[in-house]
Amino acid sequence: MSDEQTTHVGVPSVPPPPGDRSGVLDVPSSDSEQMRRILDAMRLERTGDDTYAAESLPQLSGRIYGGQVLAQAILAADDTLVDDGDGPRLLHSAHGYFLRPGNADHGVTLAVERLHDGRSFSTRRSHAFQGGKPILSIIFSFQETQPGLEHHDPAPDAPDPETLPSAIDLFESVDHPVARFMSSTAAFDIRHVGPSIYLGPDPDRSDTQMLWMRARAPLPEGSSQLLHRALLAYACDQVMLEPVLRRQGLTWRTDGLSMASLDHSMWWHRELRVDDWLLFVQRSPSAQGGRGLGTAEVYDRSGALVSTIGQEGMVRVPEPQPHVSGSGPGEQWRRPSLR
Repeated sequence: MSDEQTTHVGVPSVPPPPGDRSGVLDVPSSDSEQMRRILDAMRLERTGDDTYAAESLPQLSGRIYGGQVLAQAILAADDTLVDDGDGPRLLHSAHGYFLRPGNADHGVTLAVERLHDGRSFSTRRSHAFQGGKPILSIIFSFQETQPGLEHHDPAPDAPDPETLPSAIDLFESVDHPVARFMSSTAAFDIRHVGPSIYLGPDPDRSDTQMLWMRARAPLPEGSSQLLHRALLAYACDQVMLEPVLRRQGLTWRTDGLSMASLDHSMWWHRELRVDDWLLFVQRSPSAQGGRGLGTAEVYDRSGALVSTIGQEGMVRVPEPQPHVSGSGPGEQWRRPSLR
């Protein structure tokens, strides 16, 4: 990392322990081409004391998909944890901001601050940079596995995912460059309970949304719980603002729609697998000032609450204009970041 980049990380941190900090993170590969691309991007290269280099995945928009840099920041932060002999510390929460759009044609530099190592918890802050400027800053907390109080809200009734239409099948049926890109690159299968809003708005403008999601192929045997949690962060970013669109009667094909993630908070409550079906129960409690808030409770197939997520994003739609032939809904299609 250059001097220009390190000046953005100004808070004193716990110094790294002595030893070799070179090499590449040990991330498994996959027989699935779509998942293999993502896992390759998670294989960060250690470039110095708590600094890393990462690849970016191609995007039609030319901008980095937010879930990519979220997951990379998680893996970088975890790599700085030190085993104190009491067992591993597992990621349980994250709070961060997307500061600038990233360029998908260039890689990402990551730097981690070791903010605190206590008896049970460790805190890290990850920064992602391009061209010496931060594009993401996020704090993570890790905890040793410990006994304690237990409760969670029950999962709502939902149809089995196998009975619902797949978004991938929908994309494969549409002759459009965005649909072709998504059907060929999407590593996660999404199945909405009720109508999706890819091609048209929800006629009921519902204030809730439910969908099932899982990886299109099983993760390699022995994949860590950390990797599953990082991939949930990766995958969720593509659907977190959908409830905002749904409640407003909008669709991914709404002319002039402009969206960007602004901040992201996430809690991991229990062990999970992204290669088994996960139920997202989503709402948008508020939208104002060109911003919309999306929330999600994520359940596994047994009904256990495994994660809670909140994200606010910029959601802008131009004022209605007089209709011009050939410019109606569907002529242009904003890509819903399905990666």
